[in-house]
Amino acid sequence: MHPAVFNALHAPNQEELEELYKVWAVNYDHDVVDLIGYVGHSITTNLLVKYLHGTEAIILDAGCGTGLAGELLHEENFNNIVGVDFSQPMLDQASKKNIYQSLFQADLTKTLEFEDNAFDAIVCAGVFTCGHVGPEALFELIRVSKAGGYIAFTMREQEWDLLPYDKTIVELEEKHLWRCLERFTKEYNVAEEVNCQLCIYQVC
Repeated sequence: MHPAVFNALHAPNQEELEELYKVWAVNYDHDVVDLIGYVGHSITTNLLVKYLHGTEAIILDAGCGTGLAGELLHEENFNNIVGVDFSQPMLDQASKKNIYQSLFQADLTKTLEFEDNAFDAIVCAGVFTCGHVGPEALFELIRVSKAGGYIAFTMREQEWDLLPYDKTIVELEEKHLWRCLERFTKEYNVAEEVNCQLCIYQVC
């Protein structure tokens, strides 16, 4: 496992995680895509685009990092993209790509500074992973989504097994807050042979 990836998955607290991304931001794209074969951004955006009709959708890239998912959406002619991430150095890298309407520093485990029903779709790739964001954030993503909107996300296999994602997802379905369109296992970090749960839900 790449040392930076290992450290990111095992950071003991938020402060150390922030310091890690501060140092890693400049080399992040190369390390995760070229060295470990990370494909979470591409599988998530491909799944989301399949359900979007027209390119005028207002999309939240939740946990946008350096903008890997945003880049792919931009290549598909989606231009109404808002990005949020907890790491300002990662946001600084995303800003250089000139693909976002706006970028905000935000913690996905807390209340986001967006109104209810603000977005047509949300992409959340590589965020639900060890030591980062847990299943409680799904409630907030639903809150800021419009009725009929789509939320496409990955969950690293290791994290899926550790935290009650399945319980939370079922709870949200039972409360009629969203419905499952697709959910299946997919390659996530190809070089490391790590899989993920790839999901897309529609907000009710």
